[in-house]
Amino acid sequence: MINNKTNISHTETAETFDEMQLREELLRGIYDYGYETPSFIQKKGILPLIYKRDTIAQAQSGTGKTATFVIGTLQNVDFHENVVQILTIVPTRELAYQIEQSFKMIGIYLKIKTKVCVGGVYLSENINYLLEYSPHVIIGTPGRLLDILSNNSNISQYLKYLIIDEADEMFSKGFKVQIYQIFKFIPKICTIALFSATLPKEIIEIIEIIMNNPIKILVKKNDLTLEGIKQFYVAVEKENWKLETVCDIYKTIRITQSVIYVNSRKKVDWLTTEMTANGFSVSFLHGDMNQLNRLNTMRDFRIGVFKVLITTDLLSRGIDIQQVSLVINYDLPLNKETYIHRIGRTGRFGTKGIAINFLARSDVHVLREIESYYNTTIEEMPLDINKYI
Repeated sequence: MINNKTNISHTETAETFDEMQLREELLRGIYDYGYETPSFIQKKGILPLIYKRDTIAQAQSGTGKTATFVIGTLQNVDFHENVVQILTIVPTRELAYQIEQSFKMIGIYLKIKTKVCVGGVYLSENINYLLEYSPHVIIGTPGRLLDILSNNSNISQYLKYLIIDEADEMFSKGFKVQIYQIFKFIPKICTIALFSATLPKEIIEIIEIIMNNPIKILVKKNDLTLEGIKQFYVAVEKENWKLETVCDIYKTIRITQSVIYVNSRKKVDWLTTEMTANGFSVSFLHGDMNQLNRLNTMRDFRIGVFKVLITTDLLSRGIDIQQVSLVINYDLPLNKETYIHRIGRTGRFGTKGIAINFLARSDVHVLREIESYYNTTIEEMPLDINKYI
C-alpha cells in the first residue's frame, strides 16, 4: 500500500519516481526497466491512480503511458491476497502480451502474477486457470473478457482497478457494446482509468458518464504530432507505381527496422509477396493469422530476424518496438485519428524517426485534412533523406 506519510496530493506533479513514495521493490523494478526520470504523462498520471482517482489520460505515443498505469496500479496491489485486482482491456492480442511483459518486468521484485486472456485458446482453459491460480493482473481483449465474466462473475469481485487502453478505439468501434457490458461486472469501488493518444471530445463526453469525477490529463490537438519524427510525403502519380517507389526507398536509406502500413489484409499479402520477390527481407502481420503465428512474427521482428514488417492498423496502437526508425504509409489511413497512432511506432521515447506518406493524386485532400487536424506540415521527401535518420 502507499506510504501514508507522503505529502504529495493527487493533483500535484511528481518530478521524480522517488517523490512518489513508491514501494521499494516497485522502485527497483522501475529503475531496472530502464527509467531514470518520469515522462510528462508519468509525472501527471501515476499519483491519481495511487490515490484511486478515476483518470482520463491522453499523451503522445511513445511517452510511457503503459508504465504510468502499471506503476500506479501495482503500488496498491495486496500481494497477500491471491485475487484479481487489476483488469486491463486492450484492442489487440499483441498489445495484451506486450502490456503483460511491462507488468512482469516493472513488477519483477513484487512477485506479480499475470494472465493474458484473448481469443485463440478455449474459454474453459482461461476460466480454469483464473480460478486455480488467481493472478493479480488480467490483460485481455473485450470479447474474451466479457465471455469470462459472463461465465464466472466472481473473478472480478475484488477488483481494484479497471484500465482501458486505447480508449478512443474502444468507445468508437465495435468494442463499445462489449465494454459497456463488462462494466456490469465491475465493483462500484473500482478505480477506472482510460488511456489513449487521441481522445476526441465526443468520446470523453461518453466515458465521463461512467466515471466518478475523473482527473483529466489532456493535451491539445495541435500538440499531438510527435517530437523527433520527421514527416514527409512522396508524390506517386498512380497506385501501381507505389511498389517501385517503396523498393527504391529501401535501396537508398539506412534503417534498422521499419513498418509499412496498408489498408487491407489482401494488400498485406500482395505487398509481402512482391517485396520478397524483389529481394527484401520482409514479413507481415494481420488479423487473419492465428495467434501463434502472430506472436512468432512479433518476436522475430523485435529481435531483428527481418527488418520490414508489413501490416494493417492492427499494429498501429500501443506496440512498442524501440528499434523502429521508419514508418511508411503505403496507403494513407482511412481516418485522420489513426495517423498519429501509426507514425507513433517510430521515434519512441525521444529517439529520431521518420514517417513517409505515399501520396496519390486522389489522396491530396486526405493529407491536407491530416495537416489541418494536427496543425502540422508534411513536406515533400528530400533527396538526402539519410541525414534525418
